[in-house]
Amino acid sequence: MSAINDVEVELSIVLGATRLPVREILSMSRGAMIPLDCTQDEPSLVIVISHTIARGQILVEEDRMSLEITEVLKRKR
Repeated sequence: MSAINDVEVELSIVLGATRLPVREILSMSRGAMIPLDCTQDEPSLVIVISHTIARGQILVEEDRMSLEITEVLKRKR
């Protein structure tokens, strides 16, 4: 087995994004709703080391969330 197989990298799942002024963020309290730039049916992004590598759908089962990969993106050259 290659030594690189054991290297850990940070993987992020992005549900959506938004832009807010700092004054709005500072005025938020518990329960505040933050609108995102996506709909419920749009795929979430899988990002590894600042590179989007896949898309997927969020699954919720009881109190656990997971991501089902629906598309692996081709590497840009």
